Amino acid sequence: MDHFENVVLDFLRADRRLFINAQCCIQLNPGSNPDTSGRHWYCDAVAVSVRDRAAYLCEISYAVRLPALLNRLKSWDQHWLGLKEALARDGGIPLDWTLQPWLFVPNDRIERLLSGARALSLMPEPRITALEDVLPWRYRSWDRGDYLDSGRD
Repeated sequence: MDHFENVVLDFLRADRRLFINAQCCIQLNPGSNPDTSGRHWYCDAVAVSVRDRAAYLCEISYAVRLPALLNRLKSWDQHWLGLKEALARDGGIPLDWTLQPWLFVPNDRIERLLSGARALSLMPEPRITALEDVLPWRYRSWDRGDYLDSGRD
């Protein structure tokens, strides 16, 4: 686990409409051991919004060039339908819900990430949030509302 992951998880949890499964194992083939069942990934977090009928595959990176994250996106894109089926089978996320990657990277790396993600074809365009925007003093911890300029409650 990277040491910034908990900051992002706290940001996600501050939205009471999201349910978070951290370090969620997503395996394409059913089986009791992901290491022997075939292709699988440990996603930093899966965030589920019942209200929006959506699930988000959250990944966090502050790497300079983002090669591992881009490779992960390419792999997900190649297996997108199987990935959705695996989340329905193992996580109970209905197939007709929206599934979208949600990426957390430093602000100065967003353009690089968008450029690398243009080659993706099956999955929806990733939602991207700058790591600078998830710092705990940028939002209220109980509802993720913005702090007012007049002071903090």
